[in-house]
Amino acid sequence: MANNAFGIDLGTNNIKIYNKSDDSISIEKNMIAIENKKVLFAYGNSAFEMYEKAPSNIHISYPLSNGVIADIKNMVTLVRYFIADLQKGNSRPADFLIAVPTDVTEVEKRAFYDLIKDANVKAKKIMVVEKAVADGLGMDIDVKNSQGVLVVNVGYETTEISILSLGGIVLSRLIKVGGLKFDEAIRAAVRKEFSLIIGGKTSETVKISLRELEQEGKSAVVYGRDIVTGLPVEREIPTKLVGECLEEHFNSIVDNVKVILERTPPELAADIYRHGMYLTGGASQINHLADRLATGTGLKVNVSDNPIASVCLGLAKIIKDDNYKSVAYAIEGMSK
Repeated sequence: MANNAFGIDLGTNNIKIYNKSDDSISIEKNMIAIENKKVLFAYGNSAFEMYEKAPSNIHISYPLSNGVIADIKNMVTLVRYFIADLQKGNSRPADFLIAVPTDVTEVEKRAFYDLIKDANVKAKKIMVVEKAVADGLGMDIDVKNSQGVLVVNVGYETTEISILSLGGIVLSRLIKVGGLKFDEAIRAAVRKEFSLIIGGKTSETVKISLRELEQEGKSAVVYGRDIVTGLPVEREIPTKLVGECLEEHFNSIVDNVKVILERTPPELAADIYRHGMYLTGGASQINHLADRLATGTGLKVNVSDNPIASVCLGLAKIIKDDNYKSVAYAIEGMSK
């Protein structure tokens, strides 16, 4: 690939971009704030800071939904600005490699291609890579050999369960369970048990700090609005309550992994039994999920060292190493 190349992993919650020129990965919130329906007010992390706090004339949204592009216009704007930031205003022609989910339609895959084309980022060549293949490479798995590899990527709105072999995807399943569902479960439990309404950011903070709180034997302190009085209050939420409300979603992921395993050819199943499954994705870090997957499937669970950036690390490997070029492909009828 050209000296100037970018690998893009569009997540619903975070956008991760690998920049070949300085060998770095930048991670920003995939959010945009639009003022009076037309003026760009903020994007990325600064838009997230305003989330749930902005007045009615500023609309803050995620342009992606369930792993696919829901708002192409805003997503094009975001990509243009993020790439311009990385190039520090010195716009040069570049190759682009973009990770796409497997279990989406051809039209949805094409939208990822059109996104780069329409962003006016001087794209010389646009190639796509199956997200699960990039994930495997990012976790140092040799995806091009004939062994079966089970990758479970728990994202913000979706979990992608894939079986890889010979550089391709044998089976894949995308389910609508992820970090957002975990957050909603925490909010619902707090509302039911304590008559307290908390925001999405608060529930996300509780979810992230769960492991630390359990180790220290502390409860989670949250601030929200009392349903009865309507006044802001502080409450201590026991970690046991948080753990119990997440159980249902953990079981849903376990059940879907079992469905994929039941459909896996026996030879590949033998490989998976020997190596275990590979767990990655931003929401995979939540406490007890790896344990539930291990007990539910009887497989060893290999947890990624860098779950948020594992797809981007895989894209970086494809950009830098000619051995892996073959796993990237151009969308039919659109190659330059």
